[in-house]
Amino acid sequence: MKTQIILNPKAGSGRSLTALGRLKAALDAQGSAYTVTPTTGPKDATRLAREARMGGVECLAVIGGDGTVNEVVQGYLENGGVARGPKLAVVPAGTGGDFRKTFGFSDSPEDAARRLLAGKIQKVDVGLAVVDAQPDNIAFINILSFGISGRTDELVSQGPKWLGGKAAFLLGTLQAMATYRNAPVRLKVDGKVVHEGPIFTVALANGQYFGGGMQIAPAADPSDGLLDVVVLGNLGLAESLALSRRIYRGAHLERPNVSVFRGTRIEAEALRGGESVLIDSDGELPGKLPLKAWVVPSAIEVLV
Repeated sequence: MKTQIILNPKAGSGRSLTALGRLKAALDAQGSAYTVTPTTGPKDATRLAREARMGGVECLAVIGGDGTVNEVVQGYLENGGVARGPKLAVVPAGTGGDFRKTFGFSDSPEDAARRLLAGKIQKVDVGLAVVDAQPDNIAFINILSFGISGRTDELVSQGPKWLGGKAAFLLGTLQAMATYRNAPVRLKVDGKVVHEGPIFTVALANGQYFGGGMQIAPAADPSDGLLDVVVLGNLGLAESLALSRRIYRGAHLERPNVSVFRGTRIEAEALRGGESVLIDSDGELPGKLPLKAWVVPSAIEVLV
């Protein structure tokens, strides 16, 4: 395959550069041809992915975290939808690394090289959303959420990356809990109001994990054409702390103030005027409520 490696040199406080060296060594040993294009700043991975798609690249290998993968997926957007594009290979090397966990990928660059060379494909759904009445759609391949998760992501993005994914997100969550107040929202799934009231967080899940290893949607299948909508309702501080331990194990769905829905179209709006309910999309901060989201089935081919 005509392969291009998109490298975020700052991902994981430089761990991506180590991953690149190991990936190149594994590919060179098999005589595989590739090119390497590093990103130079925020959103540059979107430009590189779009140029690769237009240039006939057959496979994109992405070295970075969930945020870099998210930027690359934006490069598949065209005319408000998802265009056919290169196969996607994920080489985890960032702070989070949640997207890979649904597929059981390790964080080994050598394993990523084996996926590249074997070429086994899984067609994966992509979520699209309109956020805060902005003119352009955004895409998410893993999880879009709002509530304390948006505030947490804001804090994690400002905090130290050397802590590693789980520790960085745990610290961000604890900091967010100190200031976040449950926001009242109206949530619709496929046109039906399923929740109207305060929320701790709501996750629109294509994949299973977010927040540095929390298995928020243990039954989510990124190839079933549906989003799992997990609602953590009006939780107090003690409840949320106790529940967070269960979420890491995916053992929270039967607990009070937790509900799950499935659907293809989701709408959410804040009910308290002037309140900013922040959105997290695969580790990025695209804005705040209101939002409208929907799923595009089998949108991208992922090498597994």
